[in-house]
Amino acid sequence: MKSTCLPTSLLLLVLEMSCVSPLESHKPNFVLIMVDDMGIGDLGCYGNKTLRTPNIDQLAQEGVKLTHHIAAANLCTPSRAAFLTGRYPIRSGLAGLHRAGVFIFNAASGGLPSQEMTFAKIAKQQGYETALIGKWHLGLNCDRTDDHCHHPSVHGFDYFFGIPLTNLRECQPGHGAAIDFFRYLPYKTLAIVLVTAAVLHYCSILTIPRWLIWTLLSLSLVVVGLLGGFMMIVPYMNCVLMRERKVVEQPFASENLTQTMTKEAVDFIESNSEKPFLLFFSFIQVHTAMFASAAFKGTSRHGIYGDAVHEVDWSVGQMVNALERLKLRENTLVYFTSDQGAHLEETQHGSNGIYKAGKATNWEGGIRVPGILSWPGKIPGGAQIDEPTSNMDLFPTVVHLSGASVPEDREIDGHDLMDLLQRRVERSNHEFLFHYCNAYLNAVRWHPRDSSSVWKAFYFTQNFYPENGTTCVHTQVCFCTPDFVTYHNPPLLFDLSKDPSETTPLTPDAEPAFGSVVSAMAEAVERHQRSVKPVESQFSIGNMIWKPWLQPCCSTIGQLCQC
Repeated sequence: MKSTCLPTSLLLLVLEMSCVSPLESHKPNFVLIMVDDMGIGDLGCYGNKTLRTPNIDQLAQEGVKLTHHIAAANLCTPSRAAFLTGRYPIRSGLAGLHRAGVFIFNAASGGLPSQEMTFAKIAKQQGYETALIGKWHLGLNCDRTDDHCHHPSVHGFDYFFGIPLTNLRECQPGHGAAIDFFRYLPYKTLAIVLVTAAVLHYCSILTIPRWLIWTLLSLSLVVVGLLGGFMMIVPYMNCVLMRERKVVEQPFASENLTQTMTKEAVDFIESNSEKPFLLFFSFIQVHTAMFASAAFKGTSRHGIYGDAVHEVDWSVGQMVNALERLKLRENTLVYFTSDQGAHLEETQHGSNGIYKAGKATNWEGGIRVPGILSWPGKIPGGAQIDEPTSNMDLFPTVVHLSGASVPEDREIDGHDLMDLLQRRVERSNHEFLFHYCNAYLNAVRWHPRDSSSVWKAFYFTQNFYPENGTTCVHTQVCFCTPDFVTYHNPPLLFDLSKDPSETTPLTPDAEPAFGSVVSAMAEAVERHQRSVKPVESQFSIGNMIWKPWLQPCCSTIGQLCQC
């Protein structure tokens, strides 16, 4: 009996291993790549003839290129929240009624709520190793500097190496200020008041005590000094590099950061080659302040912006090469996109192709982004899909492929892409897409089931001055608040299938279907708004302001938040 027991035990062990191992090995890996502020017209595969992007173009050649791929928001923070959760950002409170539409301080208490379900959190539950390398921009702390209530680790990422905020101008010397309080001081009003008071005093109409004059001047100097001092320390507050939950560089040096991040990504892939993994590589480029490492400076005809695009392409190639070297390529879905269109006011070189305007607007140039999915053997190569899709679609796609089910306890706005990518269906599941400008419903897109048209209606548009060399009245970002927009009743209507550049609004006289189209969109808006449940705004003033007790800091003796 002893002689037969051992072989039988070994046989049972082998059978058990044969049942488990193939199941694990056949779970696909995910490498999800998002560039910051890259325009759809920056890539060769989308028509650019003056920038070299061979690695990204190769991904498109080997997979599917989406030409009607839409970011769920026109600014970084809400767009990334929608990407991770598959939900319009207003559902998670990442949409506000004030001017600011992104987090501008590390020491703010707002962020992606912990009860939100990300694809990383679900993949981790399915046995995946998960990592975020690069930009987060979805909050950090709530009540203490070490509670990390919004940290990537709370949202399913086992490993984090990157920046918790974004790459502000202040993070590179000589690039100016993104947080410039002096811009909002009412200089004209103050000057008029002071001159009027001086004239009245000189004419003996109004007597102003000398002590009051000196008091006002002193207060003005104190306010200017405090604002100036605050702006000087912004790089130490906001330009922070973290590994896991520890600050490792403050302020960070950006020049070689993409090189370092790329090495981190390749190391993660190598370390987890024997198990299923999900890597979200979130580029810091090509957001301002612009930078590129020495190897790429001067390699393009578009200045530092083009150099940064070249470096992004190199980094993508390094990750794909690692997958091929480790024989993981055929078991890995690679996705490439941007969080919104190029920021034309800032970069001066980014291209949104034929599409109007750019980042911070819901014109097509602000939200139509690259969408490339490559998975050899699973997704046909060299295909182009012109159907409307969204970056929210990655959530249900990743969830289903990981072996899980999409949560049923909340509204999910994305749709699984696999049937469309594998050509089992010809039509997108998105009949309507809703475009928010902060918390304001700005526009709606309709692709009728029985039509090739894609209608888009604007209920308001941001005040727009392209003849001045900028899209909006501000040099950095367009605002959505009522004092900076123009309302339209009836709405501005475009048929994007005929006018993708949104050059000529349709009129009731010129378009017989105008009334029925606008009416159908209004009904869809009403249904959608009924599905939006009230939640705490993460962009309230209380959640957005700088709170010293939440400031991440790696202070050493004799130094203030510097390492």
